Amino acid sequence: MESARIIQWLVLCALLSLHAEGNFVPMTRLENAVSKGAVCLDGSPPTFHFDEGHGDGVNNWIVHIEGGGWCHNVQDCLGRKNSRLGSSDHMKEKSYFSGYLSNNQQFNPDFYNWNRVKVRYCDGSSFTGDVEEVDPTTKLHFRGARIFSAVMEELLARGMVHAKNAILSGCSAGGLTSILHCDGFKALLPNGARVKCVSDAGYFVNVKDISGEQFIEEYFRQVVETHGSAKNLPTSCTSTLSPGLCFFPQYMASGIKTPIFIVNAAYDSWQIKNILAPGAADPNGQWRSCKTNLINCSPKQLNIMQDYRSQFLKALSVVGNSSSNGMFIDSCYIHCQTEPQETWLQSDSPTVANKTIAGAVADWFYERSASREIDCSYPCNPTCQDRVDALPYPGIY
Repeated sequence: MESARIIQWLVLCALLSLHAEGNFVPMTRLENAVSKGAVCLDGSPPTFHFDEGHGDGVNNWIVHIEGGGWCHNVQDCLGRKNSRLGSSDHMKEKSYFSGYLSNNQQFNPDFYNWNRVKVRYCDGSSFTGDVEEVDPTTKLHFRGARIFSAVMEELLARGMVHAKNAILSGCSAGGLTSILHCDGFKALLPNGARVKCVSDAGYFVNVKDISGEQFIEEYFRQVVETHGSAKNLPTSCTSTLSPGLCFFPQYMASGIKTPIFIVNAAYDSWQIKNILAPGAADPNGQWRSCKTNLINCSPKQLNIMQDYRSQFLKALSVVGNSSSNGMFIDSCYIHCQTEPQETWLQSDSPTVANKTIAGAVADWFYERSASREIDCSYPCNPTCQDRVDALPYPGIY
């Protein structure tokens, strides 16, 4: 009986702590977008969660794009159709805002009173797809670009048209969205507004997998082809390279004029599991244990990961060449770090050069100091938190 009371007390304390760090925000279904063809894979309306700003943040906006991978062919997209990643009918009505989206000044001192929006992800193309025809058999809708336009139109009507400060951000596939749509987002806002973009775990790199194949290059090519994304990718890239390559930031980010901040682990756990060592390249499962926890990796596997880090940093150099851009590249084995409170801003959050992610992003946005933090190589950073499976984003294995 006593142990049961202790467990109940611990659960209550955890819940109280959780609510102190952020808040639950209800979902808005954008029903009027359906007539514009701006719909999820299954034809349901797009959605977002909106927490209104106040005080001196009333004209400041964060638009944060949810992540969730991509679907690269019809069969793959059909697998999403009856889930939250393909249908708003399967999404939870409330989303918990913490970390970068928190309304608590203690845990999000620079952005807590801004208008904070989380755009749900249900198109499978990082909001780039636009195919007019709907197959009568599959009834799949490839309309991600239309969703992005419809949601932005709604937010402008809700006051974003008067924005003084604005950030387009996202995690994972949403982080890629924030890069691909960065200049387009800025073009929607007043000329005098300070507009920047933050990509969290969205800098996916084109490297060979452990078998020597270009697995992710072919995968992205299929994503772009399936969704008809080519016309919605940066023309500065597609004018010289194939559209599939222009889905990779390393080939198109140099043409983006709006300032960008990259938050990424040099050993991004999703990229290690799905780009460097996907299941197709590891039929005997020799990397399975290593991908679960780097402590389990052999010296040879660690050497391969160190080489991957070098390739990642080289691919990132096109962003680093601009003084207006910033970055926080830690040596943690993790994927997405801005939304979880533990990694955004707490007493034990990851740091690089004594800066938290929250501090680095804010210093860069407000131009208080240049934030271009690149960590030493694994396992040098004792502040890292391994949260490999904390976010339920699908792999491509």
